[in-house]
Amino acid sequence: MASRDLAVGVVCLSQTVVGLMGNFSLLYHYLFLYFTGCRPRSTDLIVEHLIIANFLSLLSKGVPQTMEAFGLTLFLNDIGCKLVFYVHRVGRGVSISTTCLLSVFQVITISPRNSRWGELKEKAPRYTGFAIFLCWVPYMLVNIIFLMYITGKWGNTNSTMKKDLGYCSGVKQNKIVLSLHAALLSIPDMFCVGLMLWASNSMVCVLFRHKQQVQHIHRNDLSPRSSPESRATHSILVLVSMFVSSYMLSCIFQVCIGLSDNPNILLANISALLNAYFPTACPFILMSRVSREPRLCFAWIKITKSPKLIINM
Repeated sequence: MASRDLAVGVVCLSQTVVGLMGNFSLLYHYLFLYFTGCRPRSTDLIVEHLIIANFLSLLSKGVPQTMEAFGLTLFLNDIGCKLVFYVHRVGRGVSISTTCLLSVFQVITISPRNSRWGELKEKAPRYTGFAIFLCWVPYMLVNIIFLMYITGKWGNTNSTMKKDLGYCSGVKQNKIVLSLHAALLSIPDMFCVGLMLWASNSMVCVLFRHKQQVQHIHRNDLSPRSSPESRATHSILVLVSMFVSSYMLSCIFQVCIGLSDNPNILLANISALLNAYFPTACPFILMSRVSREPRLCFAWIKITKSPKLIINM
């Protein structure tokens, strides 16, 4: 095994393990809050689906990429390759849409009631489930394309019609058809990224106006503390900026891989690392927020008193 492949394998393995542990810790945190009777926020369900999407992305991309880097290239058949690529694309897409949804909900949360978004403060939590449903459906539909042209390396397809994708292969397509597929897959992504950028700009404007309004309150305060809403907004802004930057870099590498008949293995490795960057770092950014925001938990404990105890009392 070449030293470069060994280094790539170690990095992929480390990134996958750290990402899985981070997402599991964050999921455990929300499960603990749920079973202890804490008051749920409207964004909790969105974050939980974001964690699920991160799990799908890391397991379907990080694990096969690590095995391929360590020299195991023929461990998936046609069905396995189709499933792995499909699950990864769906997980990646749901990460985009749930991050977008999280930023939009945060704009609604911090907006003053007299603004145009003020009326949605009470209505938005009721539509959280439906909004999450819409995050999954488009990506589950458009990524069916991958089931059509992803194959295993030891399938029956003629090798001259295959494009090497590492541990799997892709059927070579006409440039026009490939461009149409890329455009179809990019429509939901571009919509979500545009909405995220708009929501981020709106959050910055709301925070700036709020800071100007309360500046006189903190003028004599030597150690002013920001509100939980401001801290949550800052975390989501960091999350969105990190996601958009990694997404744009990943798109550039994926376009290069898609347009090349024989993609460079270095491009594939860099693209895999970029794809796993957001699912790995995301839970740690969110945990840094929730660790500073304690909640009031009310554990509903049913106490049954026996007749003898009541008499003795």
